[in-house]
Amino acid sequence: MNEDQFKGKWNQVKGKMKQKYAKLTDDDLQYVEGKSDELLGRLQEKTGKTKEELKKEIEHY
Repeated sequence: MNEDQFKGKWNQVKGKMKQKYAKLTDDDLQYVEGKSDELLGRLQEKTGKTKEELKKEIEHY
């Protein structure tokens, strides 16, 4: 998945991720603009999943 695909897909799943992972805040989810690695790292910390697992989950939505 390239950067543009990731950003587009991410815009679709923000709400679903917040529902599934109550620990996530709006601030956590604001890291899309050119910071997908930081975003994935933050999600990884909050969910305990690997970056690969998170990418697959995002693709699934």
